[in-house]
Amino acid sequence: MTQGKPIRVGIMGFGQTGRQIYELASRSEDVEVVAIADIGKPEILHYLLGAEVNEPQRHELQGNFLANPRFRSRLVQIDRPAEMPWDVFGVDMVIDATGKFRETCYMQDHLSNGAPRVLQRSLPVDGIDRIVIPGINDADAAATDCMISAGSATTTALCLLLHVLSRSFQIECGSMTTIHAYTSDQALQDYAGSDIRRSRSAAKNIIPNSHEAGDWLGSILPDFAGKFLTSALNVPIHEGCLLDVNLVLADAAVGAEEINQAMRGANLPGIVGVVEDPIVSSDVIGSPLSLLFDAKGTIKAGNNIIKTLSWYENLGHAARLLDVVRIYHQLDARQEAA
Repeated sequence: MTQGKPIRVGIMGFGQTGRQIYELASRSEDVEVVAIADIGKPEILHYLLGAEVNEPQRHELQGNFLANPRFRSRLVQIDRPAEMPWDVFGVDMVIDATGKFRETCYMQDHLSNGAPRVLQRSLPVDGIDRIVIPGINDADAAATDCMISAGSATTTALCLLLHVLSRSFQIECGSMTTIHAYTSDQALQDYAGSDIRRSRSAAKNIIPNSHEAGDWLGSILPDFAGKFLTSALNVPIHEGCLLDVNLVLADAAVGAEEINQAMRGANLPGIVGVVEDPIVSSDVIGSPLSLLFDAKGTIKAGNNIIKTLSWYENLGHAARLLDVVRIYHQLDARQEAA
């Protein structure tokens, strides 16, 4: 790759995240989606894309190609990494947006089929080269990385909150609960699945769930390894999530306003923001931020416990996935120029 040349991206999985990545890329100046692998029929994928974007007329189905004013993407009816010939499309990176193929064996299938790198939109199951969270550890990315994860929307939001606040305060430990919109792997009616609670209807229940963010926190922020409990409540809304975090601080003198001021000074434009208004979940829909800190939700409890609320939604995570793609493109460009 050379500086100025469009970044050629392949996408596996054209669900919500895959469609959001595609739409964001179509409005960028530097990323082209050259191929999309999904088991869905092209006409259905095109229909789903048009149903959720502001300008559906920008995206046309031309046979087996999805086209927009910037590029054309070949649609391939394949749903497993081992079947997709990425070498045919000359991709620079593949984004696995399925959320299903999280093991390294599947990531290796992408690499074996011609992808120089594969980026997971979810947390991994086993060891990979690196988890990269823009705004936190992007400087650690190395040109030799081939198997990469951008965490998850929830993990990124939590890590950004802790990263910003730990620059000003000593955080001893804490807990996080994400009040999370229901996800595509949940049944809308009661249906026997692999987990008892998640076998209940997502459309009419608040469903307690575990969350893996705490297991990987130390890989991103080593000072917080083993110090956070993380959990989730899946609720019957389609979009918009709330991060409820309790922080145990070393300094009992720290109050709610000091926390708010630290977040206002985050200095991570496009990634972290602060809202002063009393918003609700639907107000965050369409936000490309990974963390929208709710200043009105900050409460001090007891001597040294601070409760915070923050908002986020999946579009912000799609934007960060493309940020990670750009980080590695820049690494390669610098290496070629050296």
